[in-house]
Amino acid sequence: MSGERVHCVRHSMEVAAPAGAVYALLADAVRRPLYCPPVLHVERLDFDGTRERLRMWESAGGHIRSSMWVRVQHPHERRIEFVRLTHEAPVESMGGEWTVEEAAGGRSAVTVRHEFTVAGDHGDDVAWVGLVTGDSARAELESLRRIAENRDGLDDLVLSFEEEVRVNGPGELVYDFLYRAADLPDLAPRVRHFELTESSPGVQVLGYEERLPDGAVRTTGAVRLCFPHAGRIVYKQTAPSAPVAAHTGEWSVLPDEHGVRVVARHSVLLDETVVRSVPGAGIFAPGPAPSGLEGARIRLREAIGRSSLATLELAGRHAESAVRTLPRRPAVAADSPR
Repeated sequence: MSGERVHCVRHSMEVAAPAGAVYALLADAVRRPLYCPPVLHVERLDFDGTRERLRMWESAGGHIRSSMWVRVQHPHERRIEFVRLTHEAPVESMGGEWTVEEAAGGRSAVTVRHEFTVAGDHGDDVAWVGLVTGDSARAELESLRRIAENRDGLDDLVLSFEEEVRVNGPGELVYDFLYRAADLPDLAPRVRHFELTESSPGVQVLGYEERLPDGAVRTTGAVRLCFPHAGRIVYKQTAPSAPVAAHTGEWSVLPDEHGVRVVARHSVLLDETVVRSVPGAGIFAPGPAPSGLEGARIRLREAIGRSSLATLELAGRHAESAVRTLPRRPAVAADSPR
């Protein structure tokens, strides 16, 4: 910490789940976007089994913010230390730790402690940072409690899958098609009233209406983070519809010796309350399917897969048609100067 006075805020919550299960959820930083609404995406930059360096994107106060963190895991103590490496004024430093302790009746006591310093140590700034930090801590604790207390069926509630197409065309054109989300309404009849803002390069905020297979129309949105040099676009839906509690995904353009592979990856967290209460959980795909959790998984897999595969195929046709329309180079005679 710097020479400014260190301020400490502490928040705790009791969770009806074993301490080991709660700690495991905290330790899995990469899956936090599924479990914690403000967290959009987490990239693990390095990890040696104990110490990890993370880049995290979050939505806060209507803004998309990126930050760098170092976390040190102490699994035998069920404790995780963290230090934020990047800051925005007036914060000068931020760190702390998570601890998980056993409580009576197989429950857990979870505590998160933040220590921070503020430039100038002005009272209003200190109060504001404490308020924002406290709001974030309480939201994380509540999200952790909700997920941990449904842990017995958590593996069944998380659905992960991918779709893939092979394209006989340049990967740059495929990526360009996926990046130009503003063109989507002209190419996908299911999408209506589309809005896109890009306040900084590569950070896209989408809002649109989508017609579902059963004819219903839902209003939804997403935040997309674009990495052109890596051929990747990652995203998180900001207003998922029941029975989906959270939906994250990634588009990847992967050149290889045979051409270009384009992959759509999805991770979906189902809302157990809705799945258990709605027969078939079936707003996404009409037709026969088992009821309850199994039916919801089948319907979501079909509906999301069909939609993403259609986008992949459009991207492929875009790249391949562009190649076909390029002017052909004249043949060069064997004895011509080169």
